[in-house]
Amino acid sequence: MIYSMWVSVINWRPLRRDGSDLPTAPLRMAAVTDLDAAKQTLLDELREHSLILGEVTLASGAVAQYYVDARRTLMRPPGFRAAGELIAAAAAEVGATAVGGPATAAIPPACAAIAVPAGADLVAFFVRSARKEHGLQRWVEGPVEAGVRCLVVEDTVTTGGSTAQAIERVREEGLEVAGVIAVVDRLAGGAEKIEAAADAPYRALLTIDEIYPDRPDRD
Repeated sequence: MIYSMWVSVINWRPLRRDGSDLPTAPLRMAAVTDLDAAKQTLLDELREHSLILGEVTLASGAVAQYYVDARRTLMRPPGFRAAGELIAAAAAEVGATAVGGPATAAIPPACAAIAVPAGADLVAFFVRSARKEHGLQRWVEGPVEAGVRCLVVEDTVTTGGSTAQAIERVREEGLEVAGVIAVVDRLAGGAEKIEAAADAPYRALLTIDEIYPDRPDRD
C-alpha cells in the first residue's frame, strides 16, 4: 500500500477540463542546487560590485592597484544566495555542522550559508578580535560548543593572518576545524599560512585571477 501510494504521487499530473495535460515543472524529491550556476553568479556579482580599480592600502600595509571588497557582493541578495549555496555545499563535503570565522569578515558568508536550504542544519559563529571582559568571556560567539566540527570562512584572503588567528581561537574554544574556505583569495601567499594553521583543507570559491584576469601584478 505504501508503495502504490508513492507511485501514484510520482505519476500524478494535472489535467485540463478536456483531459489534456497541463505543462508542469519536473517533480524534484529535494532541492538541488546548481553549484556551477551559483559560482558564475558570484563571479559576475564580484566583478560588477566588488572590484575596485585604483591605489589602495591593504590591511597588511601593502599598497595595491586594485581592491576586492567582497562585502559589497555578499550583502546583496544574488551574491548572498550564491555564496551561501557554495559554502553550505563545502560544509557538507567536510562534515561540518557550523560555519564561521573572524569578525566582521566572516559574518556575511556564515549567515549566507545558514540562510539557504542546503544550510538548514548548520549554525553560524564568529570569532572576536578581543575576548570580552564580561559575560561568558568567550573568543567565539554563537551556538557552538567544544567538539563541534566547523568550517572556517573568510570573505577575502590576502596574507591569511586574520584567518590563521581565528583558527587558533577556534581551537582554544575546543572546536574541530574540518576545513577553511574563502570567498575570494588574492593569491598573495595566504593559502600556505592558512593550511599550516588549520591542518585541514583550504580552498577559495574564487581567486583574483578569475575576477580580474588582466590585473597588472599577475605572474
